[in-house]
Formats: sequence, structure tokens, C-alpha cells
Amino acid sequence: MVRPQSRPRGCRARCKTASRGEERISRRRGPPDDEQQGNRRTHSWSATRPLGRSDTLLTTVAGYRLSSWAQEYGWTFNFRLLFQNRIFTAEPEYIKRILATDFQGYEKGPVPRFQMKSLLGSGVFNADGDLWKFHRAMTRPFFSRDRISHFDVFDRHAEEALNHAKARVSEGVPFDWQDLVSRFTLDSATEFLFGKDVRSLSAPLPYPPTSPQAQHDTSASHPANRFARAFLEAQLASAKRSRYTTAWPLWEFWKSKVDGHIEVMEEFIQPLLHDALARKAESPELKVEEAVEDDATLLEHLVKLTDDPQIIRDETVNILLAGRDTTASTLTMAGYMLAEHPDILQRLRKEILDIVGTRRPTYDDIRDMKYLRAFINGKLCRLAHVPTCVSPQSIGLHDHADTPLCSPFNVRHSAAPTVWPSPEGDHYIPGSTRCLYSVFVMQRRKDLWGPDADKFDPDRFLDERLGKYLTPNPFIFLPFNAGPRICLGQQFAYNEVSFMLIRLLQHVSNIELRLDASPKSAAPPGWGVSPISDGQDKVIFKSHLTMYVVGGLWVTMRFKDPEDH
Repeated sequence: MVRPQSRPRGCRARCKTASRGEERISRRRGPPDDEQQGNRRTHSWSATRPLGRSDTLLTTVAGYRLSSWAQEYGWTFNFRLLFQNRIFTAEPEYIKRILATDFQGYEKGPVPRFQMKSLLGSGVFNADGDLWKFHRAMTRPFFSRDRISHFDVFDRHAEEALNHAKARVSEGVPFDWQDLVSRFTLDSATEFLFGKDVRSLSAPLPYPPTSPQAQHDTSASHPANRFARAFLEAQLASAKRSRYTTAWPLWEFWKSKVDGHIEVMEEFIQPLLHDALARKAESPELKVEEAVEDDATLLEHLVKLTDDPQIIRDETVNILLAGRDTTASTLTMAGYMLAEHPDILQRLRKEILDIVGTRRPTYDDIRDMKYLRAFINGKLCRLAHVPTCVSPQSIGLHDHADTPLCSPFNVRHSAAPTVWPSPEGDHYIPGSTRCLYSVFVMQRRKDLWGPDADKFDPDRFLDERLGKYLTPNPFIFLPFNAGPRICLGQQFAYNEVSFMLIRLLQHVSNIELRLDASPKSAAPPGWGVSPISDGQDKVIFKSHLTMYVVGGLWVTMRFKDPEDH
């Protein structure tokens, strides 16, 4: 196994020179230095120092490692990558400053915008300043209230997805729950965005790579999966750009790694966009309504606001990413938790059958299911669904350069030099510094959540722990971000995840994890008891733009008469 190499002397010299240069610039344009002001430079740690075996880092959510570093260096520290400062924090007060109280002082920054432009364009998730405000204002009315039409969409696609699951169970063969819910959320998202879904659920489910049927598996080449594959590959290629920072065009010198996948996506999007603009041109009397109609799609809503096809395209793709991938990740991890905790599954199923029985749930039903909401929050607390990729090369893992690691933090850039107050001595943050905040690490801190913070326990959102920990300090739980950039579609996401789980547990009484059906590249032997996995997780999580399970989440289910509970 290749171990990370220590820095050569020349590299260390360049680091010291760069650090002195940054200090001179900071003294000229920012607050005085530490000794004069009483501030302190954040504890600095070099990300290029040896960190142990590379397989230790590769076989975990990097948040486990970040947690151990934070316990050694403090919940806020500086680590250097490629001679540049990276300020890491899992401190709720500093995260609150970044997201809310000093929102204007932090931005996405030009480098991430440049890296993601091919996929996201200038959409709401890839914009700063006035452009971000413009996109946010366009989209906000569409998510301002619940719509019955969304439940119609969820119901159709949930039924189709569960029919696939039943068919596979009847064969006695495991199926990939992650693949199934990814299709469910993709078809649902494209229908409510564009008025037409990509019909990914019309393709057959894949067979386990270890099964004899896998030799004749045609699911990957099915035409209905073309958009889904392109969307996934575009995200993976975009995420890989982050490892090269501003030098990523050199990696794509001869050919873009993203554009080919974007072209496949555009084959679906552009005809719908063209038709919507043509209908608007034929109806010049069409006016922007104060309230969005119940059955309106996002595309129809945006066409009323602008004739610019690029703006509309960028915004729909941004919302597609948020509306599909985050809910797919949440449902995947929810299935994993249900398989690992059969007692929780039975309690949740009882609540569902007591309140809804076998009928379709309503908004009021979902609001009445307190344990269901606690279960979803418990999952969002333990496994945050929007991590970021960290470069394996940047921490010395050159033998796995093409493996995106799941590093559960979000990134902002400081717009100007600033100071983060602390009783132990304030932290000085230079301007144009990447500030990484980790909800994943923060939501596992025992000093914030209690001694059982790393355990999956939905009851922490129902019992006395709610009032003891979360109520007095709401910024310790941020599944949908906070401040002006808080997720507009958070209630939509809760509704979609709730609806699918209700439909699932109306018919399923047991879920069993089938690790033997996973590909060999998934979790290695002994992973479930590894200290890196916290002794809990039997699967490995990685990331493109959202978290996923490596190799899929292969399960079997027991379908049961809903009346028998």
C-alpha cells in the first residue's frame, strides 16, 4: 500500500515563503497582526504531512478523520493545500456568521463558479451577489406553498418504483435501493420541473454483479437511462475539477470531460424549453401572476418571467440537481437506517398504518406523523447529504487519483479580512481565504448533542434532548443550510421523502441489507467494525455533489399485508 509522502525541502521552503507573503499582505490590508491586536492565527496543520495508510482515508467519509483532527487541534483550524490556507470550522457560531449574520462577507467565490459553470451555468447555486438575488427571486414563488399536484407526481412514480421492487423480490434476488430511489426522484423532479419525465423507471433494474443474471443485464444500456447516466457523469466530472483548483483546464486540455454529458442532457431539455418559449410567443397576452398555479411547472413559471433561454436552462438544471440528488441521497440513507434498525422500522410502520392505513397520504397526514419527521431528521443529522469532494492527490493518495473522497464540508470565500471572536483568542481570517464548514462534523459533536451524538436515534428530536440541546442552539442542526441561502425547497424535500417512505412501509415489513450482492469494490472485509467507520457503518460513502453509497445499497424486502400490523 502506498503511503503519503512527506514534503520535500523545496516544497516546505515555498510554503514558508508563501506564508510570510500572506502575512505581509494581511498586515497591509487587514487588522493588525496577532501581537498588536491580541488576535491569533488559527492553529495550522499541513495537509501534506503523513496521515497514515491511504486505505484508511479512502474507506471512510472524511468527516470521521476531520472529527479526530478537530478534537486534536480544536473545532477551528487551518490546513494548507497547495500552499494556500483552508480554514476549517465545525463551530456553530462561526458557521452562523458565514451563512447568516455576516452573509455579505462570504461568497461562493470565482474558482468554484468557474469549475461548475459547464453544468450549472449562472444558476442560483453557482452565483453570487446581484445575480444570485435575481435567480433566487425568480424561483422563490414556485416553492412558496404546497401543491396537491406534486403528490400526484409522487404517487405515480412511487407505485412504479415499488412494482419494480416487488418483481425483484418475487425472483428471490436482491435489488439496489439506491438505484431505485434515484430513478424515482429523477422522474419526479423532471416531471414537476418540465412537465415531462425522463422515464428512467421504464428501464429494468440492474442485477447484482455477483449474480448469474448480471451476464445478461441490459439495464445500463437501456435508452431510458441515457439522461440519468449523463447527469451522473456530468456531476462526477465537475466534482473532479475541484482537485485541480484553477488549473483544472489543463486536465481537460484536449477535450472537456463535462460537455459531452451536457449535450445528452440538452437533448431532453432544449426541445421542452423551445416549445415553452414558442407557446409564450403565440400568447403575448400571457401575464405574470402573483401566485403560481397549482399545476404549473417550474419551466412554465420561468418562461413567464424571462425570454432568455440560457437563464431558464441554468435555473432548471440547478433546481433539478437540488430536487433530485439530495432527496435520492436522503432516501438511500433512510433505507440503510431502516435495514440496520428493524425496531425503528416497526415503530415507523405502526405510526404510518395507524394514521394513514393503506390510502394515499395527505399533507395533514404527513404533518401528524411526528415520528416520521423525527426519523428523517435523525438521518439528516447523522448523515448530511450535501458534502464536497476533496482531492486524493492533495493528501498524498496518488494511487487513487480518480477516486472522489466524500468530504462533508461546504465552502465559502471570505470577501475581506475579518476576525472570528473566541474566548481563547480571536481567529484572524485573511481576505480571499477558503472557509470550509462541516455540518457533518458539527452534528456529531458530543459537547453540542450529548454523549450519544454519534448514534442514530430519531427520539433525540422528540424527547428531553430536543429542549436541552437543539432548541437553545438551533444552528447545531443545518440540514438545509441557513440564512439568505437556506434551501427554498426544504418542505418539498420533506414531503417527497415522507411520501415515498409512507408508500414503502405501507407494504414492507422488513428490509435486509445484502452486502454479499455488492461489487467487490464496495466495503472491504471487516469494515463494519473499523474504528474509522465508527464501528457502525457497513457501507462506504463517497460523493459527486451529494453523498452516495459506493457500489449501491443492495437489499431484499418482505412485502406484507398492510392490514397485518
